[in-house]
Amino acid sequence: MRFAVRLLPWALLLSLLLVAGVAAGVWLAIERQPLVQQATPVSHDDIARARQLLRGNDPRRALPGITRAVVLTQRDLELLLNQAGQRFGEVRSRVRLQAGLALVQTSLTLPRPWPTSVGGGWLNVQVVLRETEGLPEVQRLRLGRLPVPGWLAEAVLPRLLVALDLQAQGELAQRLVSRVAFRSQHLVLAYAWPDNAPLALTNTLLRPDEQARLRIYADRLATLGTALAARGSAPVSMAQLLPPLFALAAQRSPDAATAARENRAALVALAFNAYGSGLAPLIASAPRAPGRRAPPVTLAGRRDSAQHYLISAALAAEGGGPLADAIGLYKEVTDSRGGSGFSFNDLAADRAGTRLGLLALRNPLALQARLAKGVRETELLPDVSDLPESLREADFKRRYGGVQAPGYRQLMIDIEARLDRLPLLRPAP
Repeated sequence: MRFAVRLLPWALLLSLLLVAGVAAGVWLAIERQPLVQQATPVSHDDIARARQLLRGNDPRRALPGITRAVVLTQRDLELLLNQAGQRFGEVRSRVRLQAGLALVQTSLTLPRPWPTSVGGGWLNVQVVLRETEGLPEVQRLRLGRLPVPGWLAEAVLPRLLVALDLQAQGELAQRLVSRVAFRSQHLVLAYAWPDNAPLALTNTLLRPDEQARLRIYADRLATLGTALAARGSAPVSMAQLLPPLFALAAQRSPDAATAARENRAALVALAFNAYGSGLAPLIASAPRAPGRRAPPVTLAGRRDSAQHYLISAALAAEGGGPLADAIGLYKEVTDSRGGSGFSFNDLAADRAGTRLGLLALRNPLALQARLAKGVRETELLPDVSDLPESLREADFKRRYGGVQAPGYRQLMIDIEARLDRLPLLRPAP
C-alpha cells in the first residue's frame, strides 16, 4: 500500500508530462499560415489530361495481372492530392520530383475550433519520399514545426490510414502498385489490375455504407418513377424530384455531418439517373430492377440542362467545386470543336448546380429543410434562354476571344449576377 502511495505522485507527473507533450506537439504542428500559398485552379488542359489518363488505364479494357506503367507529372500529382483531400477541407499541394526523391508539401485547413484554441488554422505537411525497389519510403516528415523521424512516420502510417478511413484505399494501392520510380519532374508507376478490378475499385472508393446509402435514394427515385409513370408523367422536372429526395435525407439526418453525407448520396443518385444509367457505372453489383425505372429528368424543359446541373451539384457536394466548374468548361470547349457547340446556357446550369452542391455540403440541414418544402424551377435556375449557345469554336473565339478574354469574362459575370438574384443559390455568409 505504501509503495502504491509513493508511486502515485510519479504516475500523476508522468500523466501530466504526456498531456503536456501531446499539447506541445499539437501546438507545434498547427500554424497560422499555409505553407503552400495558393492552389492553381483546375484548367481545361488539366481535365483533358485526366481524361487521357483514365482512358489509357481503364481497368475494364486491361488484361488482369499484366504489369503496366503510367507516367504522372508533378502537376498530375498536385491535382490528385488536392481533389482527394477536399472532403477534409481546403487542400493546397506542391510536388517536386527528382531522381530517386520526391518532396511533397500539403497545406490543409482545419475545422473552426482550431484557430482559436491553438493559434492556427493550417496543418502543413512536408514529406520527403525515397525511391526503393518497391513502394517509396518516408525519409523525412515534418508537421508544421514538428519534425517526425522517417521510421516513426512509417510505423504510424497504417494507423493514420485507419483514422482517416482510408485503410481500404491503402490496401488496394499496395495490391496494385509494384514499383514507383522518381525522375526529374515526373514519376513512373508500375501496376497490374487484379481479376476483379472494377468491383475492387468500387468497394475501395465507396464503402459498403456509402453504397447502401446510394441505393436508398436510387430506390426512392425508382418508386417515384413508377408513380409518375402511372399518371403518364414523363419526363419529370428536377423540381418535382428534389423535394421528396431531400425530405428523405432530412429524415435520415440527426446531425450536420450525416446530413452532408445524405445530401451527397441524393445528388449523386439523381445525377446518374439524369444520364439514364442508374447506379450501374458506379456500383458494379447494382441490380437493375425490371419494371422500376426512375423517370427522365429535365430542367427548363431540357434534359441536357438537368444533366449539367446535377453532375456539377454532385461533384461540388463531393468537395470539388472548382473541379465541377472546370469539367463544365471543358465539355463546352470540347463541344465547340465538333460536338453540339459551346453553350453559355449549359455553363449557367453548371454554375447553378455547383452552388447547390456546395450548399448541400456546407449548409446541409438548412438546404434539406428548404428543399423538402418544395421548390420551383425558377428558384433553381434563372431564365438563361437568351444566352448564346451552339457556338462553333471559330464563332466562339470571334465573338468572345476565348475563355480568358474580356468578352467571355463579362458574360460569366452576368451569369453569376443572375444566380445571385436567386435566394436559394446565394452563397452562405
